[in-house]
Amino acid sequence: MNALVSLDPRSPRLGSDEPGKPVDRPSRSEAEAAVRTLIRWAGDDPGREGLLDTPARVVRAYEQWFAGYGEDASAHLARTFEEVAGYDEMVILRDIRFVSHCEHHMAPIVGHAHIGYVPRNKVVGISKLARLVQIYASRLQIQEKMTAEIANTLHRVLAPQGVAVVIEGEHACMTSRGVKQAAATLVTSRMLGVFRDRPGTRQEFLAALTLRSSSR
Repeated sequence: MNALVSLDPRSPRLGSDEPGKPVDRPSRSEAEAAVRTLIRWAGDDPGREGLLDTPARVVRAYEQWFAGYGEDASAHLARTFEEVAGYDEMVILRDIRFVSHCEHHMAPIVGHAHIGYVPRNKVVGISKLARLVQIYASRLQIQEKMTAEIANTLHRVLAPQGVAVVIEGEHACMTSRGVKQAAATLVTSRMLGVFRDRPGTRQEFLAALTLRSSSR
């Protein structure tokens, strides 16, 4: 089961890379105490042998899962390359695997992002495209917002002729609870510039993704 959500780039609330209000961050000991509370609420004893170190492990895992809050996505795109011999065709990086967490249930979102852009005199290292996905994935998210954030940041910083982003994600908040639809995949897209204005360019990008899927 696939659902396709296409985002309107005119929406003022989607894709903002501006930092939010300062957060009153608790101490590590307070965070670990919160985990112990959740363990007790779930019905187990945080003092038993198997759970003694769990609060510390969870906090360390959170430091990795949500490291994106401490990174500036735009900064990773600052270094570009202009010696491209006039290259102005599509650049596509497919199958960028990510793990994010739903901001509604804090359950995992696991999937792949596909990014395409048509450069204007400069390109960016392909590892930076993967890093861009990782930064936004490493925050509490909804997939629609993450799609817009990736596309808008790339479009703003590189100023290419156009940007296209498609994300496919499996949401544990839906697959493991609630309706329990284990085969459901959410597909979101964001098209800017020539990808939005020229159907042929958009179709070329989507066809490249279809070719990969059909070859698996």
